[in-house]
Amino acid sequence: MSKIKNANGQGHIRKRNDRQWEGQYSTFDANGKRHRHSVYGSTQKEVQQKLNSKLNDIINGTYIKTDKMTLAEWCDIWEKDYLGDIKASTYDQYDYQIRIHIKPTLGHYKLQKITPPMVQRFYNESMKERKVLGKNGKTRTTKGLSPKSVKNLHGVMHKLFNQAVACRLIPNNPCTACKLPRIEKQEMKTLNDEQMTLFLEAIKDDEYENLYFVDVFTGMRQGEIIGLTWDCVDFDKKIIRVEKQLRKSHALAGAEYAFTSLKNGKARLIRPSSDVFDVLKKERAKQAKNKLKYGSSYENKDNLVFTNKIGEHLTAVTVYNHLKMILKTINLDDRRFHDLRHTYATIALQNGDNIKTVSKNLGHATVAFTLDVYGHVSEEMEKASADSMHKYIEKVSV
Repeated sequence: MSKIKNANGQGHIRKRNDRQWEGQYSTFDANGKRHRHSVYGSTQKEVQQKLNSKLNDIINGTYIKTDKMTLAEWCDIWEKDYLGDIKASTYDQYDYQIRIHIKPTLGHYKLQKITPPMVQRFYNESMKERKVLGKNGKTRTTKGLSPKSVKNLHGVMHKLFNQAVACRLIPNNPCTACKLPRIEKQEMKTLNDEQMTLFLEAIKDDEYENLYFVDVFTGMRQGEIIGLTWDCVDFDKKIIRVEKQLRKSHALAGAEYAFTSLKNGKARLIRPSSDVFDVLKKERAKQAKNKLKYGSSYENKDNLVFTNKIGEHLTAVTVYNHLKMILKTINLDDRRFHDLRHTYATIALQNGDNIKTVSKNLGHATVAFTLDVYGHVSEEMEKASADSMHKYIEKVSV
């Protein structure tokens, strides 16, 4: 344990030529080697407080040599002591970024030595393809991060260094001066009426037909629909309560699936058409048949609405890949699972649902966000409304 050289534990304070105040103290390592450290401030009182804090930490055994601390060490402290009040899913994302990207690349550098150009280079390099050694000993090429993924990585880095600044471990956040790659807005590829007819025909009698039907007519996110449980389906009131999602958690051993809170943390009620509840009844009947057929092998322990044949939860990759296979048969393989959600929103708006209702059903944080995403649909409706009014005026004008 580090110990104070000065017997009285006061350290030493002096005024520098640059008018800054400096507090000096010493520690000894396990081999008895002396290490000098300094704290700085604009006033003698400020430095005395910093110095007292360091000396108290040494006495209490909680002292950390901040001038020697690596970024990896700070990551561990940040995760342990400063992320206790965030959602489990958010913590999981932060932990993943730290383990997979930050620690392997920058973790060995001293926290105080990391500069904006180093971080900028880190972002730039992360977008390039690179060769990695797989578990089988063979080298494989991995794709670089997308601009959106770099933005997410930057968000974690910025918070990480902001806390270090707040703790006075470093003077400035090196991420602030970095330039992020431009994110091209991904084209929304919804299904039009003709394509919807083809899609509904293509999923007919498919093992996941009911899931895809419910999703495209409710707009639920992928994690929300595979995590939907029967207690959240009210057949009498024709209401679906969306209150959780099922996601792969990298914090769990083997990256297992677990229930997490929703993206914005707020549960919501959806009132879909009666057709959706008819399909849900079919799914419930299918589960009852599977339970009889597979006997003790069938176990739907989480009471999920959509499962495999023996009651186990579905995985996002299985549901996604199966959908892509179906879409390919109708020449729509450029669509994603998320485009089913976009299709729902577009259909709802075009059929007269107001933007506030659609926003609530989608679980967006604000109506403004919904307008930003689906503004083009509203504009088309406004033009159609103007054309209708023009035709009416022509009709009634003498």
